[in-house]
Amino acid sequence: MKSIVVNISIGLLLIGCGTKNPANDVATNLPITTSLDLTQISDDKVPVVINPGRFVQDSVTYYLPKVVQGTYAVSDFGKFVDDFKAFDYQGNEIKVEKKDPNTWLIPNAKQLDKVSYKVNDTYDIENAGIETPFSPSGTNIEPENYVLNLHGFIGYFDVLKNNQYALDVKAPTTMKRTSALQKIGSDTNEDGSITTDKYFASRYFEITDNPMMYGNLDIEEFLVGDIKIVLSVYSPNKVHTASKIKETVFKMMKAQKAYLGDVDSTPRYDIYLYLASGAEDAPTGFGALEHHTSTVVVLPEQIPDEALASAMIDVVSHEFFHIVTPLSVHSEDVHYFDYNDPTFSKHLWMYEGVTEYFATLFQANQDLVEENEFYEKIMGKIQSASGFDDTMSFTEMSENILEEPYASNYINVYEKGALIGMCIDILMREESNGNRGILSLMKQLSSKYGKNKPFEDDKIIAEIAAMTYPSVGEFLKTHVVAGTPINYEEFFKKVGLTIMSDRIETDYVQNAGALIFGGNQEKGTIFFTELVLDNSFWVENGVQPNDELVEINGKKLTIQNANAVIGAALQWQVGDEVEVKLNRIGKEIVIKTKLTQSFTKGKKLVAADNPSKNQLALRKVWIKG
Repeated sequence: MKSIVVNISIGLLLIGCGTKNPANDVATNLPITTSLDLTQISDDKVPVVINPGRFVQDSVTYYLPKVVQGTYAVSDFGKFVDDFKAFDYQGNEIKVEKKDPNTWLIPNAKQLDKVSYKVNDTYDIENAGIETPFSPSGTNIEPENYVLNLHGFIGYFDVLKNNQYALDVKAPTTMKRTSALQKIGSDTNEDGSITTDKYFASRYFEITDNPMMYGNLDIEEFLVGDIKIVLSVYSPNKVHTASKIKETVFKMMKAQKAYLGDVDSTPRYDIYLYLASGAEDAPTGFGALEHHTSTVVVLPEQIPDEALASAMIDVVSHEFFHIVTPLSVHSEDVHYFDYNDPTFSKHLWMYEGVTEYFATLFQANQDLVEENEFYEKIMGKIQSASGFDDTMSFTEMSENILEEPYASNYINVYEKGALIGMCIDILMREESNGNRGILSLMKQLSSKYGKNKPFEDDKIIAEIAAMTYPSVGEFLKTHVVAGTPINYEEFFKKVGLTIMSDRIETDYVQNAGALIFGGNQEKGTIFFTELVLDNSFWVENGVQPNDELVEINGKKLTIQNANAVIGAALQWQVGDEVEVKLNRIGKEIVIKTKLTQSFTKGKKLVAADNPSKNQLALRKVWIKG
């Protein structure tokens, strides 16, 4: 206990030193004092003040991130900053040159006392035709809820990348708050109405890696083994509660810990769940963004309980498995990440693909789903992967992920990437008589490297081959580097499974993973493609290719809100009443009916006839370990 008290005292002392800027306080020796004021919101903008200490350089540059880790896309958080100003020690405004959307040059740095600016949120402009960050990496600013992904509010100076940060967040005392960042204290004003929370970060990475949520939250805290889980839920219409979701999260994370075994974990893990109302200004980028000890999740609020539980297992388990890779096993590009001029590792097949494979396999391994459901998920990934360029080198795509044609193939890291993980797993089980799999490989890599030691990007495939078997190295060179399509049947044969054609269940938006809608950018409309002819529900209700969707359940459909409206259709259940208005070459067509199960042509992964004892044994150890 003494060491904890000492560490906190040192942190407070350092922060105390950073609150003023006497002439001998050089910026490189001080924490960067930063403040966010949630009590002074105007036009959905948060005032931010950055006090770096005294510079000895003639000029300095201040950045907000162009790209943040885990997104593999340009976010340009500087686009959402207004009224950027710099001040000298007499309070006078001094010159600032904006170099690009995320960069501000301050020529007279020796005179600089502080900078201030206002940050607009990203959630309420997602559907306004403006390029915005993926919702779980974005920001929300509204009286009832603040999603504080701090990389959207706080930047860094080019010469102070390794400085500590002292962060004050001022908010109404009645407002609930949770934070993954280390909190070291708080102050309350005289009448008790406003509380300023004080946080500490040892470097800028900790600012970007520790989100917060303030507002009208529903919070549950509980233990899963030795991990404290903090579940923070914002459901604007109170459709879902943290207590209802808690059981799913507990069961899921208990199963994940059992599956991972002796992998190093974390004493605390925060889950921030924002449930989007479906309004025009609500976010529509559903999914999650991982951090070392937390994840931010955005899902639709109207999602039924059962579907929400399934989504939380699929999405949050994926993010939690990132504690293995890239958080514990990663390259130099990840370790020394440059937020404004990033280079990318060649190994998204590992970071996202293997992680997604773990999130899929563990559910069958720990009896959260039946084996047949696991097979359905695998076939769904094969179907989805078929919509991307199957000859594209995964390493080339990964290294150039911000550029076309690679950027539009990014989603395939969750589909073919997971299948790559599956193939390696089966190969390793076969070569080792069932004793080793891809999880043991990742543990071995974690032991060799860990979160503080990156691997060399160009050498890791050779290292994996040396750690495992020549067949694994050959597989990676052939199918991951060279881009030769994988014959999945060969791998299924090893475990006594086969693919057969069949009539399979599907939803009302896609045929076993293939979207049945298209968009006309010029007209701003959404229409059914030829694939609708293979979706039994729509065929039975007379829908034809090129029918334009005008309205779904009273909601007019546009290019801008298509994700939200069609995304809601993914949650439709058999028996629900629906009303859809179509435009067929100028004629209005109205479909008003109850949903029936829809079917499509597809393929199933099933047990082969008369599998051998070796095939059955390998299948068992592959799935159950």
